[in-house]
Amino acid sequence: MPSSTPTLVWFRQDLRLADNPALHAAVQAGGPVIAVYIHDPVGDGRWPAGGASRWWLHHALEDLDAQLGALGGQLILREGPSLQVLQALLAETGATRVVWNRRYEPHHLATDTEIKTVLRNQSITVDSFNGNLLHDPHQIKNLSGNPFQVFTPFWKNCLANLKFGEPLPAPKRLPSSSSSLPSVPLAKLKLLPKIKWDSGFKTHWKPTRTGAEHRLKNFVREAIKQYPQDRDIPKLDGTSQLSPYLHWGQISPLEIVAAVRAASQDASAGGIKYIAEVGWREFAYHLLYHFPHTAEQPLRAEFAAFPWSPDPKLLREWQRGRTGYPIVDAGMRQLWHTGWQHNRVRMIAASVLVKHFLQPWQAGAAWYWDTLVDADLAANTLGWQWAGGCGADAAPYFRVFNPVLQGKKFDPEGDYVRHWVPELKHVPAEWIHEPWNAPADVLKAAGITLDKDYPKPLVGLIEGRDRALAAFEKLRAK
Repeated sequence: MPSSTPTLVWFRQDLRLADNPALHAAVQAGGPVIAVYIHDPVGDGRWPAGGASRWWLHHALEDLDAQLGALGGQLILREGPSLQVLQALLAETGATRVVWNRRYEPHHLATDTEIKTVLRNQSITVDSFNGNLLHDPHQIKNLSGNPFQVFTPFWKNCLANLKFGEPLPAPKRLPSSSSSLPSVPLAKLKLLPKIKWDSGFKTHWKPTRTGAEHRLKNFVREAIKQYPQDRDIPKLDGTSQLSPYLHWGQISPLEIVAAVRAASQDASAGGIKYIAEVGWREFAYHLLYHFPHTAEQPLRAEFAAFPWSPDPKLLREWQRGRTGYPIVDAGMRQLWHTGWQHNRVRMIAASVLVKHFLQPWQAGAAWYWDTLVDADLAANTLGWQWAGGCGADAAPYFRVFNPVLQGKKFDPEGDYVRHWVPELKHVPAEWIHEPWNAPADVLKAAGITLDKDYPKPLVGLIEGRDRALAAFEKLRAK
């Protein structure tokens, strides 16, 4: 028998109507559905959303409210400690049930457990669902019953044991409450930047559900065919760029997998490779769930003694895109302008920071956290620990990316560099990735005076590699 009492749906990083198990359960209950988003930066622990993520969140909440409104509902915005806000809403509405989709970051796991305990002790029905991953992290274990630390066996296990279902459809209407509930104006949350550095975001992104659907549709129709080759070429639109939509839950991983399968490309090279990239996201959450300390500390404990050489100037010039390595500087400027950085360039830029410059991986992770619209604690942690050689499935200590060779391989004509580092636009392709080695007449013709128009490398290629290897050898000797 359908319930006549309201159900609170607590939205968090699941800002969509389709394939939303918590919302589906609320609708199935039959009573009024009250959708709420709680702005609780303190509840995010040490990792409140960075500046770029807050920009995205503002527009995603605006879009979700519009979607709910089209079905007769409304998104109620509130501020404050999540438990207190939920308790206040329960008292205001007479609701006897709260549902949400789970988050897996360590502080959210602890908070959710506390909220469940308190509310259930007050005779409130509380249900949580997996709406953001293909599987719950605790479900996948190796033969010894332990978590995986290498991707390939992890993903093989997932594919062997995971049953891909069909995404849940969006509700056609929402049973709404007859009473009007007060809601905090979105502007009052102050998610948008005071200084307008976000102009590039506006031209590059549509942070809406429609934007997510459009990108996915175009990707599975065309780009996925060449994905294994094009994904590493930063000048091309060869990746899906769905990561910020995934992070904020405007699209689900199951919807992405279903779209690839529906396009009959899941068995193609592109489809297999792309679904495996969704698998890397799953792996990142698997690791963070089982090793919660890794957001701030290395998975490999011996790396706590790594001889970093913190240097605020080196870090600052890397952040500004003034390292003297064009492929790195192009990536850092793309990041600042668009809130996103090509994945191949992320690896190169991270390698230069932690190996050539010997800056702590945590410093790079913190910068990406603040500047990426797709800043995701699990993925960010996995990527930076991989670059630093201190995490699961990490790059070998002796693998030090050469930014010149990487630039020549993946941006051979220098088109990506010229776009983001316009001061080098007249440098011939032969020299664009190492302008400090270009003949004087070439630099003069290009209008470049090194260390005036563009810097020489802050740390030389050979010097940087030797420093990195010496630091790793010092660690190994302990």
